[in-house]
Amino acid sequence: MPEQPQERRRPPLSRDRVLRAAVAFADGAGIEALSMRGLAQELGVVPMALYKHVANKEELLDGMVEVVVAGIERQVPGADWRSAVRARILGARRALLTHAWAAPVIRSRTSPTPAVLAYLDSVIGTFRAGGFSTDLTHHVMHALGSRVLGFTEELFDAPAGSAPQDEREQAAAHEAMAGRYPHVTELARAVAHDRRSVVGQGCDDQFEFEFALDLLLDGFERLHGQGWTSTP
Repeated sequence: MPEQPQERRRPPLSRDRVLRAAVAFADGAGIEALSMRGLAQELGVVPMALYKHVANKEELLDGMVEVVVAGIERQVPGADWRSAVRARILGARRALLTHAWAAPVIRSRTSPTPAVLAYLDSVIGTFRAGGFSTDLTHHVMHALGSRVLGFTEELFDAPAGSAPQDEREQAAAHEAMAGRYPHVTELARAVAHDRRSVVGQGCDDQFEFEFALDLLLDGFERLHGQGWTSTP
């Protein structure tokens, strides 16, 4: 009697599979579309099956951040502190550009996840191994802020749909703005941003990110060379 073809078995559900499926879902449909029910449908399971691996959506989001941050490129052994920090931060940025939803989710967390803490620990360790004092390293990390994770926070995020759609209305709005805020308008008109290189919202494109990062690294190097301390 001929053997019956075996049914293709779905891989067993695990926390890792749930988190990676959630990351892929958010990459494709956006973080706003992600729900426990929708993810369960994507995985072909009932929603209750997910709760064996993540307690709720907040824990799911924490886990998704873990997946993204754990995927940041490792530090190159033997590199000097400046090259190592720069490469690490730009590696974080590449990871966040791949997952456009990640920066807003990271900003929304009330405390850092273990992967984020491990990443920060490695960056701090690079400064310390480079001879930075704990005092200077403390201030350096504050100066880097969210940039250490590959993105910057703009002062204001323009709400979607806030600009007039009609070209004449838009031109009139620009003229009115130019009359009241000439310097802001001058800069807004003079600079074009590559939207493909933006993490999150705002004007955080690649050139601006690297420009500011290099200025900071230059400053850190100068202070380190001077033996700077925050105490008199």
